[in-house]
Amino acid sequence: RFEGVEGHSEVSVTFTDNEGIRALNREYRQIDKPTDVLSFPLFEENEQGRQLGDIVLSLEQADKQAQEYGHSFEREVAFLTVHSMLHLLGYDHETGEEDEADMRHRQREIMEMLGLSVQ
Repeated sequence: RFEGVEGHSEVSVTFTDNEGIRALNREYRQIDKPTDVLSFPLFEENEQGRQLGDIVLSLEQADKQAQEYGHSFEREVAFLTVHSMLHLLGYDHETGEEDEADMRHRQREIMEMLGLSVQ
């Protein structure tokens, strides 16, 4: 809704642990360590709507980060999902400072809309 995407959209979400996400990170990004979330954009349209892609989220890493940042597990999972959804919609914080600032702004706005902002 925040991005103005209308109609039916599908996203596949997989929850895993650090070993599961480490294997995917190694296979697809050649980084042999766990991460919090991976996004695999697809963006295919058909008569049923659009398939945006896949999100794989390590619940183990999300729990660790929630404790480190001092907020709830639910808030961390929501943030990682928002972050990953923005990647599926084409945003990338790794392409420059301006893109990073734009993505951070969008994340903050969406989290506020969800009532999950960090004060």
